[in-house]
Amino acid sequence: MATLKVPSQVPSPAEDSEQLRKAFQGWGTNEDLIISILAHRNAAQRKLIHETYSQTYGEDLLTDLDKELSSDFERAVVLWTLGPAERDAFLVNEATKRLTKNNWILMEIASTRSSLDLFKAKQAYQARFKRSIEDVAYHTSGDIRKLLVPLVGTFRYDGDEVNMILAKSEAKLLHEKIAEKAYNHEDLLRVITTRSKAQLNATLNHYNNEFGNEIDKDLETDSDDEYLNLLRATIKSLTYPEKYFEELLRLAINKTGTDEWALTRVVTTRAEVDLQKIAEEYQKRNSVPLDRAIANDTSGDYQKILLALMGRDD
Repeated sequence: MATLKVPSQVPSPAEDSEQLRKAFQGWGTNEDLIISILAHRNAAQRKLIHETYSQTYGEDLLTDLDKELSSDFERAVVLWTLGPAERDAFLVNEATKRLTKNNWILMEIASTRSSLDLFKAKQAYQARFKRSIEDVAYHTSGDIRKLLVPLVGTFRYDGDEVNMILAKSEAKLLHEKIAEKAYNHEDLLRVITTRSKAQLNATLNHYNNEFGNEIDKDLETDSDDEYLNLLRATIKSLTYPEKYFEELLRLAINKTGTDEWALTRVVTTRAEVDLQKIAEEYQKRNSVPLDRAIANDTSGDYQKILLALMGRDD
């Protein structure tokens, strides 16, 4: 369900590197040429371009992109050019500069990546910033720390096998703790942060069937409680990531003043994963195609790179 479009005949990394070098030369940067190359290469191809560019010209492609481009367009191109693990490491580091926003970035990466992808992101973060992502989570506060530390530290089973007896018993456990308003109880957090996504889905389906309400509704008690909001978002991103990202995009686009940080993050991290599914959810929820909403809310080269990653270059 990716939106990325890669041509059937892809030039060699050497040819792409040469064209990118030409885009940086002369009186002005050729942004269209940069988009036409990088927005149509997958992660493996971008990695080879990055390596070839460095070997050929003795300079780092990301550094040159940073020098030649600016603003939201520069951020989108650089984020996209990074490999998935390096990108997630970069996002965590950027988020630590944004006060409490790092809570949501940590949750998002831990909940919407596979266990292996999360492990690679943690490796990349530690190699680049000489600190563990677990340490970032530990330096949050209170209940949020109790949620985030196991969430980023768990290596979940990624398979489809489900234990229905366990699902029923843990659905009951979750209902009891929520009824008691024990939203930070260690057993509730253990189920949410450690069970496989398939197992958690089975548990929450039984919760809904047995107790007549979705768990998300039962947790919707205080819209100003950051911990509860984060817990609800965690459950949604673990079980229905397309709904989590749809809501994130809706808030980023529809509020007064676009949230370019969120918009760029979603498009660049999901274009090779499930952006088509997110776009379908967005249209179902808002009765407007996502690419049209983005086109109406952005402009210039920034608009072009986002639409190209959505598979729309016209």
